[in-house]
Amino acid sequence: MKAIFIVYNQAYNQEIVELLEGFGQRGYTVWNEIGGRGGVDGEPHLGNHAWPTQNHAILTVVEDALAPKIMDALRHTDKDNNALGLRAYTLPVEDAL
Repeated sequence: MKAIFIVYNQAYNQEIVELLEGFGQRGYTVWNEIGGRGGVDGEPHLGNHAWPTQNHAILTVVEDALAPKIMDALRHTDKDNNALGLRAYTLPVEDAL
């Protein structure tokens, strides 16, 4: 199994959830109102008066074969909409309950 950790501009929460659901991925955990700043470009998302935008993050655990498909879809989504500020990471799941 693989864990996929996805961080993105809060305005795009519905698009990311729909992307996961499109792959039949029902389970996920969401963190709302996360501050941060990308390492390459883009504006900070800090939730203050100077930088009011914030991020959300989702963690989902999927079967090994599904992870590359979701990552490819996330890459296409990021390419199509630069304002998304999307970052995603795949991590191995060694054990689950």
